[in-house]
Amino acid sequence: MEFCRFRQVAVGLLAASLLSRGILFDDQVAQGELMTDDYHAYCAVHGVPDRIELMLCDINAILRGKWLPGDGMEKLLSGAVKLPYSTYAPAIMGNEVAASGLGIVEGDPDGVLVPVAGSLKKVPWAAGHVAQIQVEMLTPNGAPSLLSPREILKSVLVRFSNKGLRPVVATELEFYLFNTRTSTDEAPMPPDGTPDAQNYELEVAARQEVILAEILAASAAQGLPTDTLIAEYGPGQFEVNFHHSRDVLSAAETALLFRRLVRGVAGKHGMEASFMAKPYADAPGSGMHVHCSILNDAGQNIFSTPFEGRPNKELLQAVAGVLASMEDLQAIFAPHLNSYRRFQPLSFAPSSPDWGVDNRAAGVRLPEVSGPAARFEHRISGADVNPYLVLAAILGGVLHGLEGDPDLPLPLDDPKAKPAPRLGHDWFAAVSRFSASNIAAKIFGAEFCDVYAAVKLDEVQALTHDITPAEYRYYLTRL
Repeated sequence: MEFCRFRQVAVGLLAASLLSRGILFDDQVAQGELMTDDYHAYCAVHGVPDRIELMLCDINAILRGKWLPGDGMEKLLSGAVKLPYSTYAPAIMGNEVAASGLGIVEGDPDGVLVPVAGSLKKVPWAAGHVAQIQVEMLTPNGAPSLLSPREILKSVLVRFSNKGLRPVVATELEFYLFNTRTSTDEAPMPPDGTPDAQNYELEVAARQEVILAEILAASAAQGLPTDTLIAEYGPGQFEVNFHHSRDVLSAAETALLFRRLVRGVAGKHGMEASFMAKPYADAPGSGMHVHCSILNDAGQNIFSTPFEGRPNKELLQAVAGVLASMEDLQAIFAPHLNSYRRFQPLSFAPSSPDWGVDNRAAGVRLPEVSGPAARFEHRISGADVNPYLVLAAILGGVLHGLEGDPDLPLPLDDPKAKPAPRLGHDWFAAVSRFSASNIAAKIFGAEFCDVYAAVKLDEVQALTHDITPAEYRYYLTRL
C-alpha cells in the first residue's frame, strides 16, 4: 500500500509538473510509471540507496549531473530537478563555449531532468550504497532536446522503422590499464611486468585477474552484456566484446556505462584506466569497433546472401553509404586532438574509407556475408567517442547508401583496387568539413552540427594555442 501511494503521488506530480508547462506527453507519463516500478523493484532487492547519481551524457560522452538523496525519486519524477540546458554542450574540460549560443549568452536557462526507464542500477564499486540512473533533459519549453545524443540516435532509428527495418549492433571496446600517476601531466606507465606486445597472452590477463574479474562481475551486476575479454596488443591494453543487440539505444548505453565502470573499478584497486584513443605513441591505439546488420519486418537479415562469399546488393549499398559519408563524419569518429594520432602513417589502426571481406586492414570489414550473422564491421572509431553519436553516424551512413546508392570502390581484396585516400589527420579540417556537410546535417540536424562544431573548434583552439616543450627543444636554439 505504501508503494502504491508513492506511485500515485510520483506520477501525479510528474503529470502536474508537465501540465504546468503545457507539455503533458503520454510517453513521459508512462515513463514516470515505469520509473516508479523500477525504483520499487530496486529497493525491494537492495534497499533504499544512500544516494542516486543522476547521469546526463553530454556531446563529449562526459557524464554530468547531480547526486540525489536515495529517497528522492519523487523529486526527480515531479520535474523539480534541473540543470542548465547548456550542460549538453560544454567543452571537454567543462567550460562554456560562447560560440555555441548556449550558456550565459542566453541567460543559461534550466532544463528539466527526466529519468530513462530501466536505467536505475546499483554501483558495485562505490563505497556505501550508491545507485545510478541515466537522465535526459527537456528544453526550457519542455520538448526533447535537439542536442541530446540519445535523442539524435533515436531519430535515426525512427528513419529505419519507417522503412520497416531494424538495426542490430554490437560494439567492441579497447582500453588501457596503467599505474596511478601523481600528476595529470605525467605520461602513463603500464602495470609492472607488462610486455611491450601482449598479443592475446593469457598470463598477462591472469596478472590483472582481480581487476578484470571485478570489471566483468560489475558488468553482470549492471546488466551490461559482456562477451569475450582479451589482452590486446599494447602494454596494459585489454578489449571487451559485447553481445549483439536489437536495442541500439541499449548498445550505445552499454558502451557509455562500461567506460565509467572500468575507470571506477580500476580506481578502487589503485590503478587508472583510460579509453583515450592513443595513450602511447609507439603502441596501438584503442578503438571502438561496431558490428552492424539490418533486419526486415519478418526478422530476416537483409544483408544475408545465398551465394557464399559474395555480398548481396543491400550489404554493398550499406557499405558504400558508410564509406561515402566517412570523411564528412570523421569529427564524430575522431572527436579529439589525440584521436588523430590513430590516423598517422604507420599507425596500427585502419585509416582509410576502404573495405574488404574478412580483411582487418580495411576501414569496413565484412566478417560474414551469409546467414543470420551477415554484417559489416566499422573499424574507424576510437574508444574516446560518444557511442550514441557514432552509432547515429554509422546507421546514418547505411541509410545514405540504401537511399542514394552511391558508388562503391573495389574491395581491398581485388587486384585492380587502388588505395583509397587516407582519412586526414588534421583535426581542424575534419571539424570544418563536418560543419559544412549536408550528410551530417541530415543525420544530426543543423542545430546540433553548429553547436558540435563550435564546441570542437573551442577545443582545437585550447589545445593548439600553447607552445609545447618539444617546439622549444627543436627550434628555440637552432632558428
